[in-house]
Amino acid sequence: MPMMLPAAPVVTVAGVEVRPVWANNLNYELGLMQHVAADAICAAVNVHYPGVVHGAGRDQASLTAEQRYADLKRNVDELKPLQVGLAVHNARGHRVAWEFNLRDFDLAAGDAHTARSLGLVARPGLRWVAYSGAYHVAYLLKVITGGAPLPPTVVGFLAAARHLLGPDMYDVARVAADFHGGPVGLDMIASRLGIPPPLTSPMLAGAAAVRAIEAFVELMHRFGGDVAAYKGLLQGLQVT
Repeated sequence: MPMMLPAAPVVTVAGVEVRPVWANNLNYELGLMQHVAADAICAAVNVHYPGVVHGAGRDQASLTAEQRYADLKRNVDELKPLQVGLAVHNARGHRVAWEFNLRDFDLAAGDAHTARSLGLVARPGLRWVAYSGAYHVAYLLKVITGGAPLPPTVVGFLAAARHLLGPDMYDVARVAADFHGGPVGLDMIASRLGIPPPLTSPMLAGAAAVRAIEAFVELMHRFGGDVAAYKGLLQGLQVT
């Protein structure tokens, strides 16, 4: 659940508000998010987590998807997310981002219910976006389910993601790979697409979510809106 600390001021990244969320402003920000998300057409997630403990340094290209997922599951099940950034783009042209500052999951506080109340879970027609998204999606599922262990297999994980988030998941890293060779790194991709750099630290989860959603929307434009070939492909899981 969010920590009880004073709320930080709202900052702006590429013209998009990034609203920090702590325990003392949680209810207000959830209400605002529900309003923005009522007609959401795209949502981006970025999770800051304390690194990779299991499988660090392994040659990911030599592993099967199941082996990569086994490492991901061990890390996500044992570690705790630090921040969850969510950026939302709706049919009215509004883009707003939130940065949830987390501590240990508290099942009694209803984390799963809180996540579902955002109005972004399994919404028909909503596209979910991340950059190098396997770990980001995995940690988001942990938040939505109140810290429950991830499914035991990669097939089960993808099924759970489709059930909770909907079928339209996209990874900016994978889409960008076919855009003139796709530079490595979210900031490099955004720069090549002409997206201005953030005015605040790009290391914050909210700012990174904004960069991801801006890059995805621009990539969709460059591909003429047809990105169906990339649906469900997560860099770091099925794709290395």
